[in-house]
Amino acid sequence: MATAGYRGAAALLLVLSVRLSAGQSFSLPLRQPQDCGGARYFDISSLACGQCGPHQRRSAWGISCACLPGFKMVSNNGGPSVICEKCPENMSGVTEDGWSCITCPKGLTTEGKCKCAINEILVERDVNGKLLNEALCIHCDANEPSFSASNVLGDRCIRCEQTFINISESCDCSDPNILTGGLCFSNSRNFPSKAVATIRYGQLGITVVSAWFLKNLQASAAACWLYSNLTSCQALGNMCVMNMNSLSSTSSDACGLFQYVYANTAGLGTVHSVSFWRQNLPWLYYGDQPGLASQVLDTTQFPTSFSFKGTNKNIKLQLIAASYDAEGNFLKWQNLEGGVLQLCPDTLTRLNAAYIFGTTYHQSCTISVSKMLSDFANPIFYDVYLEYHDDDSGQQYLWAVPVLNLNLQYNEMSVNQGSNMNNWLLTRRMFLVDSLSGQENDLGTQPRIIRIASKITLSIRLIPNTQRGTIYPPLITIAYKDVLVQNPDTQSVMVSFSVNYEMNQSEAQIQTDIALGVLGGLAVLWSLLKTAGWKRRIGSPIIDLQTVLKFLLFYAGDLANVFFIITVGTGLYWLIFFKAQQFVSVLLPLPSQEEDFVTYVGCAFALKALQFLHKLFSQLTVDVFFIDWERPKGKILKAVEGEGGIKSAAAPVSIWRTYFIANEWNEIQTVRKINPLFQVLAVLFFLEVVGFSNLALMDSSSSLIRSSESYIAPWSRILRFGVSTVLWLVIAMLQIIFFAAFYERFVEDKIRQFVDLCSMSNISVFLLSHRCFGYYIHGRSVHGHADTNMEEMNMNLKREAENLCSQRGLLPNTDGQTFQISISSKMRQQYDRIHETLTRKHGPARLLDSSATTFEQSTKAYHTMNKFLGSFIDHVHKDMDYIVKDKLLLERIIGMEFMEPMEKSIFYNDEGHSFSNVLFYGNEATLLIFDILFFSVVDLASQSFVLAAVLTYLQQEIFRFIRNAAGQKNLASKTLVDERFLI
Repeated sequence: MATAGYRGAAALLLVLSVRLSAGQSFSLPLRQPQDCGGARYFDISSLACGQCGPHQRRSAWGISCACLPGFKMVSNNGGPSVICEKCPENMSGVTEDGWSCITCPKGLTTEGKCKCAINEILVERDVNGKLLNEALCIHCDANEPSFSASNVLGDRCIRCEQTFINISESCDCSDPNILTGGLCFSNSRNFPSKAVATIRYGQLGITVVSAWFLKNLQASAAACWLYSNLTSCQALGNMCVMNMNSLSSTSSDACGLFQYVYANTAGLGTVHSVSFWRQNLPWLYYGDQPGLASQVLDTTQFPTSFSFKGTNKNIKLQLIAASYDAEGNFLKWQNLEGGVLQLCPDTLTRLNAAYIFGTTYHQSCTISVSKMLSDFANPIFYDVYLEYHDDDSGQQYLWAVPVLNLNLQYNEMSVNQGSNMNNWLLTRRMFLVDSLSGQENDLGTQPRIIRIASKITLSIRLIPNTQRGTIYPPLITIAYKDVLVQNPDTQSVMVSFSVNYEMNQSEAQIQTDIALGVLGGLAVLWSLLKTAGWKRRIGSPIIDLQTVLKFLLFYAGDLANVFFIITVGTGLYWLIFFKAQQFVSVLLPLPSQEEDFVTYVGCAFALKALQFLHKLFSQLTVDVFFIDWERPKGKILKAVEGEGGIKSAAAPVSIWRTYFIANEWNEIQTVRKINPLFQVLAVLFFLEVVGFSNLALMDSSSSLIRSSESYIAPWSRILRFGVSTVLWLVIAMLQIIFFAAFYERFVEDKIRQFVDLCSMSNISVFLLSHRCFGYYIHGRSVHGHADTNMEEMNMNLKREAENLCSQRGLLPNTDGQTFQISISSKMRQQYDRIHETLTRKHGPARLLDSSATTFEQSTKAYHTMNKFLGSFIDHVHKDMDYIVKDKLLLERIIGMEFMEPMEKSIFYNDEGHSFSNVLFYGNEATLLIFDILFFSVVDLASQSFVLAAVLTYLQQEIFRFIRNAAGQKNLASKTLVDERFLI
């Protein structure tokens, strides 16, 4: 029973504990070791601050307790488990290990330990380890042959530095000798002047006395110059690099001392026959005077070639660097792959893509200052080389890569920030992060200022007219940013690494300018011809303001075509010649060099939009009338209003055929030679799904599929335009061929079907796109009547199919039903007089709410116009007659009629159904180019093919709606067809 009760109680406690834990909060306050001050320590178990015991304080590491000065340890189990005991008055000192008390003959340090004089060592135990009652301070023998001095810890005598022995034959460096940086130098030699240990951070306007420079600059310069010490020379060069390689004629800073040593060691000779590389010294400058940069970068070529394809494929930039630490020690030869110069983290594949020849590379990120301080506590310096193989000797060689430091100052002037290469001062050595020189008081403390390579750009230039992929020496351009360290955890810096490829685009620009000039001149002539043709078609010989405006509108469209041809040709050129080349002969323009191209595209779009709106307005104001040839069948009895009688009258002709033709005309107003929706979807499919968009990347690959793990190069705006435009044109051409060769022949041809429908409806269409020019569709039925039953209609069709009736043409025994017409001024004046009555109320009479008088006037005007145009076609008006003829070939080409209709109008046979020029169908080229340019402009602005496709389709639908709505109103206004019947 007791056991059972115990188990029940345990179960109950377990349930309660589970319930309690479920309601607990698993949070705790954040404490840092430095937060625990005074007599408190950081408990590594509870992650909180704990209280030290009596006579104790926090240890140096902060995670345990230590005895106060004058107290020795009795026990120490770590953390707070320390027991301290006060030392007696006669033995007030504490041994170095803290466990014993001892008498100190020469006083105590602030820590309560014994202290000794310079060159003395502290001895607390004898040779057997027995503790002495009184500590000893033993003097190190500084004379020959011992030459010993105390070490840094003051617990051992060691041999003193060799310069002391060389100068004073002892370990003493007293006047007149000079002690600096732990080295001894004789004052009898021409020693460099006192070094300036300050660093000027120009971006912040702050000057810092560097603890590193204060300790090492003078000594490194002296050891380099007097003893040719290789490490000291490298250290001196590193300090010059930390000072941004800046030169001044009066300064004795790091670079001034380096130049002093360089000038006074001319007799030592050069290294590897490089005139700028002095023996024993690092190679820091390409000469100490600006102006040599053009000779280095423009007059020599890198002795190997690059190719994208083939058996000799060479697309790897073998960049390596000799790396040094701040003290001048050589570390190793280091391949730059793996992100050595790239501060932003990324996958190895993407980091190494920076060194694939022809791949434009850009990487940027924001890095916290705390990470910079932890990862780059000691700066690393790099001398970068480009490795190549000599086929003749079979040996590997190195080509020095110059550095353009944008922060460098020459006599207080930033000579490297301009674009004039002759002013540049090229250097060799570089670093990524300097957190050393900004330390002010003591080394090892947090620096006041750090200097970060915020922007590194590797530029590679192709030699002009090369066919073998030869380049000029690469150039590393680097910009440093000075950061005042205040709160490293919250401060951050934007850094970037880029690789750019460029070539001289002046020849291409000249060719473009020539093409633009020639084609622009031809566009002027073509626009003048169009204007002359327009003047003839409106029957006005006077050159007035309207003529000038019309010329400008024509020229806008033709100049848009010129810009379009040039931009498409440019995009296609770069797409083919850059992506398909084997040996590198061309490189893509830089983004800054694409600005003219983007301007051309913008001009083409703006001018083409103006032309499109002009054509749209012209189509919305065209004059159109449907001539009804149907005649009444018999007579009917009709009541006469007001007379109460009945009389016979001609049977009315049905208006439904006219309504039917008007609706069909209304429907074909926005028919195009392509399917706009399919066009947009197909282009988007090939770009985004198939992967043609990858051809627009600024790399040498022609692959349509890219791995998600690979580096994606920046987009080239020229290639994006070229790829998308070619796809638009190819898909549009395929659509046009498909519709012309198959669909319109075997399925449906709306334009030709409309002509056939006019013939079956016994209605002709009279169109005037200009005052004295237009189109005529002869729809007069060969059967006499179209208002008939189904049996008679089928019989008529059968007779026509068996050639048992006359042909449909305007002229006897011809099939020509469509004509271009050039009417005389007299004919136009008569048309306008009738038409004025027809449209006096600015539109058709409303059948329900208009007055009877208005309706009757409009109806009378309609019948008058129908009768007049019918009689005109039937040659009734001898003073307004016409002739039918063929257009000359040249007239067809230039779109202008040579003969002016003076007495008679002229009907030109038109087998091409050119009346579609007043429809979307006949302006497919303008619409297609406008769509392409709209798509391209949106894409160039947004860098998104999807957005460009969506907006392009939307604008197509918007303009189609406008054309339909406004065209419907114009149709109703010009033909008296009530708009309610246009469905």
